[in-house]
Amino acid sequence: MIEKLSLNPILTSFDHHLMQWPELYLAVICLILSIIWYSKTKNDYYMHWPIVGVLPSILRNAHRMHDWSVETCRALGCTIRARGPTFCRWELLFTCDPRNVEYILKTNVTNFPKGEEYLEAFDVLGDGLFNVDSELWQIQRSMARKAFASNDFRGTICRLSKKVVEEELVPLLSNAARESSVVDLDDIFMRFTFHTTIIVIFGRDPKSLSAGVKDHELANALDAVLEAIFRRHVNPRIWWKLCRLLRVGEERKLVKAWKAIDIHMAHYISLKKAEAITGSEQADLMATYVNFQKESKDFSSNDKFLRDTALTFLLGGRDTTGTTLTWFFHALSNNPHVEAKVLEELKNVACKDSNVELGQRANTPWVFNSEDLKRLVYLHAALCEAMRLYPSPSLNRKGVLREDVLPDGTVVKPGLMVITSTYAMARMECVWGKDCSEFKPERWIDEHGKLSKEPMTKFFTFGAGPRICLGKEMAFTLMKAAVAAVLFNFQVEVIEGQTVCPKASLVLRMKNGLMAKIKERVS
Repeated sequence: MIEKLSLNPILTSFDHHLMQWPELYLAVICLILSIIWYSKTKNDYYMHWPIVGVLPSILRNAHRMHDWSVETCRALGCTIRARGPTFCRWELLFTCDPRNVEYILKTNVTNFPKGEEYLEAFDVLGDGLFNVDSELWQIQRSMARKAFASNDFRGTICRLSKKVVEEELVPLLSNAARESSVVDLDDIFMRFTFHTTIIVIFGRDPKSLSAGVKDHELANALDAVLEAIFRRHVNPRIWWKLCRLLRVGEERKLVKAWKAIDIHMAHYISLKKAEAITGSEQADLMATYVNFQKESKDFSSNDKFLRDTALTFLLGGRDTTGTTLTWFFHALSNNPHVEAKVLEELKNVACKDSNVELGQRANTPWVFNSEDLKRLVYLHAALCEAMRLYPSPSLNRKGVLREDVLPDGTVVKPGLMVITSTYAMARMECVWGKDCSEFKPERWIDEHGKLSKEPMTKFFTFGAGPRICLGKEMAFTLMKAAVAAVLFNFQVEVIEGQTVCPKASLVLRMKNGLMAKIKERVS
């Protein structure tokens, strides 16, 4: 009786307020209906919450964004529309349909620019080739194409790849084999591509493959930048801007990394300009660009342009190639029959070289030259397959200029953020067949034993259309030179039981590295 008497005034007061403000009835009813709706429509992959949209799902899966995107597309289809918090006006279209991707990157590329939000997220790259659109992009693209297409540059890449593999990478692995030590392949290959890319761009040896060297300040700064930019992609714009203002979290790391990058870029550029004055410059990319600046009156000759250009090439050359090499050896460890076929091809090519007698290599490791590399068809196919399954970068972000209809019938309007995923595309049965998740180099080879062009219609690791990667041939040269030398001279035994998964970054770096034991291969 006492409980009823004490509770009754509360209920009476509550009822009085509801009668006085009837809109409270509506709020309560909406809350109840939202809970019922959510309980009936939720799934394990992707949920639209009231007010906050898909933000909780994104934050909950940010650490496994790539695999989550695969699960979601398998459950709901290759094209998904999502909304973020209502106060952010954030609308997203995620697609891994190759028809849509080709349309966005190639067929109607002018309607899908990078956009203002992209430039803000990638502000550290400045006005580099990755960031700019329209006329500025055309000017830069023309300059880059001339540099990459020159016979001198291509010859330099062939000589450099053989030199670095022979004088730096192979000795490093030989030392690991002698000491029977366990090495991190991800660390080694990222150091290898950082080393070669710095030489290609600036003509300078960063000593990143020297014995005892583990960290390089510039390389660490690049890692921090990519992680921060990834967070900007998965978090609402208003949130990461607030973090930037307060200098907290990844944004705090980005500020420090940005400063380190600027210091190193300024140092390299000043050396390159000094060489240009004395006439002692080498055949590297920055020397080419410095000469372009001297000859052209249409382009700004300030150091910022050189800085932005160099940083763009550095990120493009180091991360994509190094990441692919690591995933390639991970795939080989799970598919020994593929490794056997690659090794057989290497031996066949080496036997045709009059300078090689397989039984008499003694203590001298063999490194393949550029002509040898051109004959490695199966290795080329295996690398394509590694890049299909583990593309870097795995996501591409675009805006929408005018209302349009994608090939699958999806309507897109200005203000929409469009994300294309080559990682999810590789794992769709409707795109690559029931064996889509298998590491199968044979899918890249036709009945005549030549590289097939058919898979290229759904292979976008190097992009497509006018923005296709200019460094594609350079990347294949470096990767084939490294893989051929490593497999021909060493046995790579990946340590069993380690957790292998992508880290939260724009490029598909391994979160925990790839530990392996290196042994000299016995002929």
